[in-house]
Amino acid sequence: MTAAAGPDATVDRAALPGYVRVAVVGAGFAGIGAAIALRKAGHADVVVLERAESIGGTWRDNTYPGCACDIPSHLYSFSFAPNPGWTRSFPAQPEIWGYLEDVCDRFAVRRQVRCGVELTGAYWDEAEAHWRLTTSRGELSADILVSAAGGLSQPKVPALPGLNDFAGAVFHSAGWDHGVDLAGARVAVIGTGASAVQFVPQIQPWVAQLYVFQRTPPWIIPRRDRPISPRLRTLFRAAPPVQRLARAAIYLSREAAVVGFVAAPAAMRAVEALARRHLRAQVADPALRATLTPDYRAGCKRILLSDDYYPALTQPNTELVSAGVRALTPDGVTAADGRTRPVDVVVLATGFRATDPPIAHHIRGRGGVLLADAWAAAGMQALRGSTLAGFPNLFFLVGPNTALGHNSIVFVIECQLRYLRDALRAMDTRGLAAIEATPAAQRRWNAELQRRMRRTVWATGGCATWYQDDRGRIPTLWSGSTLRLRRATRSIDLSEYHLRQRPARS
Repeated sequence: MTAAAGPDATVDRAALPGYVRVAVVGAGFAGIGAAIALRKAGHADVVVLERAESIGGTWRDNTYPGCACDIPSHLYSFSFAPNPGWTRSFPAQPEIWGYLEDVCDRFAVRRQVRCGVELTGAYWDEAEAHWRLTTSRGELSADILVSAAGGLSQPKVPALPGLNDFAGAVFHSAGWDHGVDLAGARVAVIGTGASAVQFVPQIQPWVAQLYVFQRTPPWIIPRRDRPISPRLRTLFRAAPPVQRLARAAIYLSREAAVVGFVAAPAAMRAVEALARRHLRAQVADPALRATLTPDYRAGCKRILLSDDYYPALTQPNTELVSAGVRALTPDGVTAADGRTRPVDVVVLATGFRATDPPIAHHIRGRGGVLLADAWAAAGMQALRGSTLAGFPNLFFLVGPNTALGHNSIVFVIECQLRYLRDALRAMDTRGLAAIEATPAAQRRWNAELQRRMRRTVWATGGCATWYQDDRGRIPTLWSGSTLRLRRATRSIDLSEYHLRQRPARS
């Protein structure tokens, strides 16, 4: 199998400036969106630090076979940068990556991006009221630090006994090793989440034997992906309002699903009925159907879209192993039932460190407090998903409790960018050197958010999920509609912040 194609990015190797008004970490959707939004608002003194050699974030890193988005293309894009040229109703990874490259060029922000620059440390300088950053290519000072690193940037590798002793190839789906030839190989896939559901059907025809290790079956509904005709693409180019209307219709149809997620989980029975019909239509074996049928409420875990995953599991060279993984041997995988399957390659489809983001281990706020320690003590949280007590002038994009189960994360990013722009406007208008969320405002916000969370499908659906932390709290997802989030982040309320004035000029 060959590597997935992607854009040929031009790496910016310009020297780091010694000081900037705003430093953004990460050049995926959020980071690129920040550079554009801040530039539009008149903030040209912005640098985006990207540890990889090109922009793109998760859509650069994830190149596994079949990688695609489960949000329709016209909605999975910036409202201010529509793409009339999407070729399918659900975009594939190379097309999304290409879209981000195009947006960088269209809005002329590539020169603000520094690729190959990894943030290795950041601490708040109380005396100077700015952030001091250390990177793989030098030091930098910034008044404002924006984390756009995302929640799905660091693969989660399980601590399986014998993993380091396995003699064959082992890789995570988020770091697919295209140098490993799967043709004729015996392959074990550990995990049955969103990535596995996409790549399993792609590799099944190539391999000699495929073992899919399932801990918990997902709810799967039809994907119904289709090509977008050249005629319709021409119409979108010639009449942009038509594409905006299509986007609005998709948004409203997705938003209607919020009721089942956050207000009335019993409404998810309709989704379960659809999923069961889909399973019956594609899997004839009643025993296999039983193994693939979840025992929790739909939506508790991520609902997946696929038209070809179930058929792949019914093929003669595929075995679904529901006993779970006990350990790896040098030449195989031992399930919890004690049986060892001999394999040549192990693919880990085990998700990401969503509740322990790596960037939290590099940021120190007032008094030298490490962000990871602050969140270890109180749980991952922020005020309006954006700011944090003890960490002045630090803003998150796709921060705590902003992920969605029903709609596009790009909508969330644009909401948080509006909040960031308004915060900078207020600071400039009031002559503020720093703002910092008050502990009281942060507590009120998160207490209300977690109170609303108690009635959601994620809290009542009867499953364990990566949405939850070790305490059983849900620090990842938003507990309401996207319209509610938009209202909450429309503008900054400075009464929720400690304010520090700039020193008067002599």
